[in-house]
Amino acid sequence: MFSFLRLCELGKMAQVCRKWRSIAYDSRLWTKVSLRPEFSGLHVYAPEVLQALIGIRFGATLKYIEIPSDLITAPVLHELSNKCPALRYMTLDFSNAMQLHDFNDLNAFPCNLRSLCICLSEVIFLEGFMRRIYSCLSSLDVLHLIGTFELSSESEEDIYEVINISKIKAHTPNLRVVNLYGITFLDDSHIELLASNCIHIECLALNFCLRVKGASFKNLVQRCKKLKSLLLHHAGVEDDHMTSVPWEASSIHELDLTSTELSAHCLENILLRMPGFTYLALGYCEFFNDVILEKLMEKGKFNRLQALDISHTHALSENAIYQFIQMHGTNLKGLMLAGKPKLTENFWLNAIPCLKNVRICVLGTANGWFLKMQSRVHVDQIVEAFAQHCPKLERCEIQWDPDTIRFSDKSNKFIDHVRLRCPSLKSFTLSDGEYYEMVKSNFERADRVKVVRTCTNYTTSVVSLLNNYNDLLFN
Repeated sequence: MFSFLRLCELGKMAQVCRKWRSIAYDSRLWTKVSLRPEFSGLHVYAPEVLQALIGIRFGATLKYIEIPSDLITAPVLHELSNKCPALRYMTLDFSNAMQLHDFNDLNAFPCNLRSLCICLSEVIFLEGFMRRIYSCLSSLDVLHLIGTFELSSESEEDIYEVINISKIKAHTPNLRVVNLYGITFLDDSHIELLASNCIHIECLALNFCLRVKGASFKNLVQRCKKLKSLLLHHAGVEDDHMTSVPWEASSIHELDLTSTELSAHCLENILLRMPGFTYLALGYCEFFNDVILEKLMEKGKFNRLQALDISHTHALSENAIYQFIQMHGTNLKGLMLAGKPKLTENFWLNAIPCLKNVRICVLGTANGWFLKMQSRVHVDQIVEAFAQHCPKLERCEIQWDPDTIRFSDKSNKFIDHVRLRCPSLKSFTLSDGEYYEMVKSNFERADRVKVVRTCTNYTTSVVSLLNNYNDLLFN
């Protein structure tokens, strides 16, 4: 029972009585610890206290820990190294650091880590710390370097290379998953360095790295023969560099080009030369059109496709999308088709019966008032179609706002159907309004309190269908 509680709640339980205290502080409940209060609500006010906790409470059972910058000291890392042999996952958060501790005395660091996540600062240089731990990184399988893209302003400021990627790659030859997220100084020269030594990379994520243009991808594909997943969400890739890459010689079958500005010619060139896709994300790619989609279907590039995101692709017509769903819908586990005002009730009533194995589906168009949508969508029939044809549905998001959807007094009957016939449904996300309140109360009466959510606070994606999804999670 105690294992279902958050760690900050265990601390409160320990105050009840001696028996509960001994249970709450059992080290088997403290195998995964986050000491970042903004994420876990758990705060340790001094490094000395953390040192004591490592020995008394965490010990040999600790497998995962997240530490903020004010607690990252040489004695703390020594304790983790000496007393936590099972530690495999570590997050070091320097993002809010104003000043580093002195690491001249640091001579021990956990050396059996499988995954290391370092949250970078905009101005704090980490080389003094990193040079003390390079020799302990050879076991790493997964590396996350999290930049400051979300924190930085749009104004042009000095950009500092706060971590030395060339030295990291020299000490991490076994890396399999590399996630470089929103790093403002990262460019193609750094990707070249990684490709030169880390030949076992299977998944490379460069999301929100605006200085990556694609010039390094030719060498990356030639050297990293195991590369299967390339994620370039809102990266700065350019046509000339992308078309010069020998994609036909690669093993890439998971590709994310969401919010990139590649031309129709470039998209056609690279997508048709790739061996085929199991995951393809092209959201907000305004030049992805019917011609490219039809050629991909003709060449059999979608025969193994499991997840597709073509939200907000205005060059794609309703007929082309429907033909695709008819041909490949039964294989799909995830489909995102949001932001398409012309795909209304009739389209989805015809398309949903083809999506018999779908687990994640996003549909509808938010802000219908702004787009001046004339037709209204009868949401009851769409919900009933999901209930009848999609028994494996786990996550569904319907983005039409209250002014666009219409429902009736019998809506509760259709909600009952989807609740009973889709037993795996974990998330049902709707626009906040009267219909949302009705669905929420229906699920709450059945003791399924957390299923129904609003588009205001939640967003649904198909990224969980990536092969390396669990390794790519951070924060």
